[in-house]
Amino acid sequence: MSSKEIEEQIIRNYQRDEQMMILVFAQWCVNHHLDPAELYRRAYPQQNANHALQQAIELTVPKEEAGDIPDHTLLGVLSLFGNEEIAFVVTEEIALRDKAKK
Repeated sequence: MSSKEIEEQIIRNYQRDEQMMILVFAQWCVNHHLDPAELYRRAYPQQNANHALQQAIELTVPKEEAGDIPDHTLLGVLSLFGNEEIAFVVTEEIALRDKAKK
């Protein structure tokens, strides 16, 4: 493989992994009765709709059909991709949920 081919493969792998991270985020939101697009808007109020997020939302399944996604798993995945803004909003939602349980 040439260095250009290796670079292209790395980019494709990153994009695939990033899409998986977005899907994990969207499914976690669905599992907790939250709107992923709304959380995204809170994290990035200056940005327009995110096409990759819209695609991921279309791939989500009802909570009853989905596997559990632990909070720490989502936060870890968001951290891997440097999504501190969304992680902050998710952390706020976790705190609200935990407070409501008390």
